[in-house]
Amino acid sequence: MMKKTLIASALIGLFASNAVIASDETDELRKVIAQQQKVLESLEKRLDQTDQKLNATADQVEITADAGVFANTTIGGYGELHYNNYEDKDAKVDFHRFVLFFGHEFSDSVRFFSEFELEHSIAGEGKSGEVELEQAYVEVDINEEVNSKVGLFLIPVGIINETHEPPTFYGVERNGVEKNIIPATWWEAGVAFNYKPTGGVSIDGAVTSGLNATKKNDDGSYSFTGIRKGRQKVAKATAENLAYTGRIKYTAIAGLELAATLQYQTDLTQGLGELDTASATLLETHAIYQIENFTVRALYARWDIDGEEAKASGSDEQTGWYVEPSYKVNEKVGVFARYAEYDNNAGNSDSTAVESTSVGVNYYIHENVVIKADYENLGGSKDSSGFNLGFGYQF
Repeated sequence: MMKKTLIASALIGLFASNAVIASDETDELRKVIAQQQKVLESLEKRLDQTDQKLNATADQVEITADAGVFANTTIGGYGELHYNNYEDKDAKVDFHRFVLFFGHEFSDSVRFFSEFELEHSIAGEGKSGEVELEQAYVEVDINEEVNSKVGLFLIPVGIINETHEPPTFYGVERNGVEKNIIPATWWEAGVAFNYKPTGGVSIDGAVTSGLNATKKNDDGSYSFTGIRKGRQKVAKATAENLAYTGRIKYTAIAGLELAATLQYQTDLTQGLGELDTASATLLETHAIYQIENFTVRALYARWDIDGEEAKASGSDEQTGWYVEPSYKVNEKVGVFARYAEYDNNAGNSDSTAVESTSVGVNYYIHENVVIKADYENLGGSKDSSGFNLGFGYQF
């Protein structure tokens, strides 16, 4: 009996010991499992973060891929700030123009171009500024020699009408001849083509909307106005009578450009009111010749207009010309002088011509950023003098 009791006690002690050991091992196992669970949770968080990063990267790749649609889109522009101080006027400062260009190449042969402009800083009712769409056209290369365009574009005439960014010309303001006679900046809507055969010859042709040189008076009647005021800017423009423009340009000799433009419009009055039909012809010719750092520009323009109202005001003949030599002292500094005459009423017997003599300097901070200064003396039908300061850029 004693022996059995000892054996039973021994067995109980062994089981108890094993139970304690098992309990300790279970606690350790639980600890190990808890630690592994923490590790798994940490790994799960990291996987979530990695997944988020992969998704973000995939989104970015997708956005970048989508951006390929705009790979052939370009943005540019120009602007100019002016200060004008003349003895017969109040001095003024004006952010004259803020312009943005937007272009896009649909293919190697089809492209779009536009020019959006804000003039005089603020536009709206009672404000002096204007918001204008000066260009918006699609150009198509028909072959290696011929391309065409349709939409809103600048008329191919003069020197500055198509190229008028501030760093490209001398003087703070655009010259009076091209402003008042041509009149720059001048754009219309229509269709045009350009033909470039061999030998440095370029031929342009265009059929477009035309000028409307009429004014409706308070009593409902119409009167004949000037050429510059006749620009309709393609804003619900009256188009009873279209305009036809042709230009030939020669650039085969290095440093030389010779060009002539002829435009014909069947009726500047657009058939409004009881005004006499006023067919009109514009002839413009110019030359640019550059020898190293010396350049001379010369331009002549003339309007011949039919109609009794135009003849009565003397505006049946309108003429202008200028000569402008300039010298680039170095890559930073250029100087110029200009003599100009223009007359919007050359058809009458009165002395209505304006004479302008200007001298000035351009200082180029960068080839596309310029500071300008000039002095102008006006004579003839205007008697004044003053100076202009300006800042301009293009990109």
